Amino acid sequence: MQNARFIPFRKQDIVDMCSDELANGSEQTSFKQFCDLLASLIHYDYHATLESLKNNYAPFDPNSDTRSLAPVSHVQKAQCQRDFAKDFAKVLNAANFEVITNQDLQDALNEESLFKVRLEVEFDDFEEVVFYRRGESQLTETITSFWGLRKKKLHFTNYDRVAVFIRFKDKAHFEAKNKIPLGFEPSSTIVKLFQNVPKADLEMLFPNSEVRMRPIDKVIIGSSALIGGAVVLITKLGASILLLFALIAYWGGFRNEAVEMTQQHFITFAIGMGVFGSFIFKEWSKFKNRKIKFMKALSDNLYFKNLDNNAGVFHTLIDAAEEEDIKEALLAYTFLLKSTNGLSAQMLDEQIEAWFKTKYKCELDFEISDALAKLERMHLVTCSNEVYNAISLEQAKTVLDKRWDNLFQYN
Repeated sequence: MQNARFIPFRKQDIVDMCSDELANGSEQTSFKQFCDLLASLIHYDYHATLESLKNNYAPFDPNSDTRSLAPVSHVQKAQCQRDFAKDFAKVLNAANFEVITNQDLQDALNEESLFKVRLEVEFDDFEEVVFYRRGESQLTETITSFWGLRKKKLHFTNYDRVAVFIRFKDKAHFEAKNKIPLGFEPSSTIVKLFQNVPKADLEMLFPNSEVRMRPIDKVIIGSSALIGGAVVLITKLGASILLLFALIAYWGGFRNEAVEMTQQHFITFAIGMGVFGSFIFKEWSKFKNRKIKFMKALSDNLYFKNLDNNAGVFHTLIDAAEEEDIKEALLAYTFLLKSTNGLSAQMLDEQIEAWFKTKYKCELDFEISDALAKLERMHLVTCSNEVYNAISLEQAKTVLDKRWDNLFQYN
């Protein structure tokens, strides 16, 4: 099951697929020239958006290696954060990402993790949290338990791409909680991009998530400690403890018969206490090692799922948004070019979706309104009585050539 709007084919693949729909070789050659012009213009349009994102993110970029000419005031920084969040959301929408709802995040906290790790997140540390996803599928994994003796199949929802936008609260918030933030600065904004994230494990993408023992892990360690401790007490300290209790009872007046503690008794008791102390230390180490094992499992999974961080994320997303815009425009133009009498928006939408379903076994909800808006803005289609017609390829190339030339004319 693919994302509702996302077209799961590369731009070059869509160019080839659309080219194959055209009848003769000469038209295909002209079409590919048209594709290059269209892609260049859309790329130029996104350049301004990229520059805006870079400039607004600069004041709070944690990975910046450049110096500022002048200090940025708190008011300016807040305005940059708002402008960045607005542009970032637009780019994600253009790249056909969907917002992950608060209910989805709550479900992730409640569902069984694939990585056998229980995490807790301090949501109070965030001023703003928005997760986005693209590409959704239903997968099955075999989960083992009880040292591999028990196996069960777990069906889960997987997100192909997840983008994370998080803005932390200010320094006063962390000072009031007497908490020192690790790995991030108060009032900072981080953006991250991940791949192949199970819906049930979305909480592992939070920067302040902490590993906690699951109830089953506590039972395993606790029962082992109780049984082992009882064995140590009985075998090593049983006689010494009974003798010590008898001596205390005599001193307290609860026992009339005198109790004699020899040097050998004290030595035996000391040795037993040493053995018991080492056992407690061993069990505590076992607890810590199990937690470290869980943290390693978490870090290993994040290492392979992390695609990009901070400024690198919106460079990647700009490229994705460009590709989606180009693919949508090319598909709409191709099917209008094939149509003799033109098509309404609904008919065009249905034709493209049916074409993907029958020829490429792919179901999607094509963004017809966005595609037609791009073509109208570039004057590549005409509309009369809600029926759209594509101008010829030669006319289209001329229009795009003229538009490109106008961009570089000096007044």
